[in-house]
Amino acid sequence: MTEEQRSRIIEMAWEDRTPFEAIERLYGLAEKEVIKLMRKELKTSSFKLWRTRVSGRKTKHLALRSPNVTRAYCPTQYKR
Repeated sequence: MTEEQRSRIIEMAWEDRTPFEAIERLYGLAEKEVIKLMRKELKTSSFKLWRTRVSGRKTKHLALRSPNVTRAYCPTQYKR
């Protein structure tokens, strides 16, 4: 995995509306693998903050999220 891909996965994991299934579809990493990557790449305090944030968050799991939640892009999301 390239540094750019790793960076994008971390960015997607932090986003509230990006489900783990989208990360798996694009990069082949299941939720457990994303958690492992986040634990490795983030400082301990940042990892704990992220885990608290995503644990139980319905928008991070397609099966739990409302069908009214759609994916929206911010104009500055994809920086080049």
